[in-house]
Amino acid sequence: MRGSLIDMAMTLPRAELSPSDMAALNEQFERAPATEIIRWAVDTFHPHLALTASMTDAVLIDLAVSVEPSIEVVFIDTGYHFPETLETVETVRRKYGLNLKMMTVPHHAEELWKVDPENCCSAIKVGQLDRALMGKEAWMSGLRRAESPTRANAPILSLDLRGLVKISPIATWSDLDVQGYIKDHDVPVNPLVDQGYPSIGCQPCTHPVEPGADPRSGRWAGKDKTECGLHL
Repeated sequence: MRGSLIDMAMTLPRAELSPSDMAALNEQFERAPATEIIRWAVDTFHPHLALTASMTDAVLIDLAVSVEPSIEVVFIDTGYHFPETLETVETVRRKYGLNLKMMTVPHHAEELWKVDPENCCSAIKVGQLDRALMGKEAWMSGLRRAESPTRANAPILSLDLRGLVKISPIATWSDLDVQGYIKDHDVPVNPLVDQGYPSIGCQPCTHPVEPGADPRSGRWAGKDKTECGLHL
C-alpha cells in the first residue's frame, strides 16, 4: 500500500523533495513493487519524465508502459552498436508502440573508441543523454544492484549530476527476478544475451563473459573502467 509520504511527495515539485523526503521514499521503495515506484514517478513527473534503455532486454519498458503507455523511451544510437541491438530496438518499438526518442550521434571522422577511448563514452553517450533530458525533471533506468559489485549500493531514488531525479525501479531485482519476469510476460531480449553477453554496450567495448562471472566484466575488459558515465 502506498504510504502517506509517497502520496505527499506526488504533490511536491521536484525542488521541494528534501533530502529527508528522498531518504524516506527510498526506505519505502525498498519494499515496494516496481510498478508502484513507476506509478509514483509518472504521477509526480510525467510528461517531464523519460526512461533510458540499453536494449539488453525490455523488462523496465514492459513495466513502465503498463503504467503509462505514452512514456518517452530514450535510446542512444552511438553508431557502434551490435546489429542485434538495433534489431532489438525495432522489435521492442513495434511490440509496445513506443514513444521512442532515438538520439543519433553525428558521424565522427575518427573512431573515438580507438583514438580517445577514455573520453569516448562522455563525448557520445553522456552528451546525447544530456540532450535527451533537456526539459525533463526525472528519468528512469534499469540499473540493478545485482549487475555488479560497483552497483551494489545503488539507491532507488537519487539526484543525478544534472540535478534531475533518477529512479531505478528494479534496483532490488535479482537475476532470477528478471528471468522470471521475462518468461512470464514474454518480454523481448537481445539475442546476444544467449551468446554470453549479459551486459551489452557498444560493439568495440563489449565482450562475452564466462558463466558465473561478473555480468559487466565484458565491458571495457582489461581497462580500469566500469561505467560509461550515464549512471554517475
